[in-house]
Amino acid sequence: MKELVVISGKGGTGKTSVLAAMASMATNAVVVDCDVDAANLHVLLNPQIQRRFDFYGGKIATIVKNRCTSCGICRDLCRFDAITPDYQVDAIACEGCGVCVWNCPENAIEFKEHKNGEWYISQTRFGDMVHAKLGIAEENSGKLVTMVRNEAQKLAQKYERDLLLVDGPPGIGCPVIAAITGADAVLIVVEPTRSAMHDMERVIQLARHFHIPVSIVINKYDLQMDLTTKIRALCQREKLDVVGEIPYDLDLVRAQMNGKTIVEYTDGNLRTCFVELWNTVQRHVLNRLIVKSSDHRRECV
Repeated sequence: MKELVVISGKGGTGKTSVLAAMASMATNAVVVDCDVDAANLHVLLNPQIQRRFDFYGGKIATIVKNRCTSCGICRDLCRFDAITPDYQVDAIACEGCGVCVWNCPENAIEFKEHKNGEWYISQTRFGDMVHAKLGIAEENSGKLVTMVRNEAQKLAQKYERDLLLVDGPPGIGCPVIAAITGADAVLIVVEPTRSAMHDMERVIQLARHFHIPVSIVINKYDLQMDLTTKIRALCQREKLDVVGEIPYDLDLVRAQMNGKTIVEYTDGNLRTCFVELWNTVQRHVLNRLIVKSSDHRRECV
């Protein structure tokens, strides 16, 4: 089983559209949405939830009034000003650090598990999907991403799937680290803007820190050809494969409005670009991983 994670340095570059299109062409794969802070892969894949689970990623302090003596120690120690003058805990401000619980002389503060969101095992028209939804203003998204990936791996092993296609979060923060750590390959989607190019360089550094092979897709490459040329030059210097270049086309917007991937929506030029992208990914990314895995097994023997 191999795991390919599609990410981007910034949001809005089109990584979910790319992942959904690849999911529509893949066989024997499990689709995973690890962009739990702003999940939207379900808009295109319309998953039918088979099982639903609560996610408890942290704890929230609660003051028991009949035990509290209003000594003020908890208010003095709380660095987040989460305890009000009348000794109530502001659940939004509370970071769940536990310092008030450990230092209360009356044991008047309880530390209860807090529900941060939900995660799901679903069926789509392209097969199994594992995804999640973080609650509004909730934290511990990295922990939820790790849980979603682990459950997807278990599902793939159970049903003998040979590929995990993961829609990762944008950026370089904790959720991204949780999404790519231990993955077999990363596919970075970039658009020809200065901010996207800058953030692509940062996410390349992140992937290399974890020794994960990187490939690049340039989306809307024809919007600013001067920047596209610079992206190509950067990839050449960094010895990174550009496995696809996708033109700007309103058919992609129309496909999304109809709840379809571009591969389902049209037989035109844009569909051909995505088919070629997927074929290239299979030849130059996934097959290379299989060869390396086989070489490693022979070395072990």
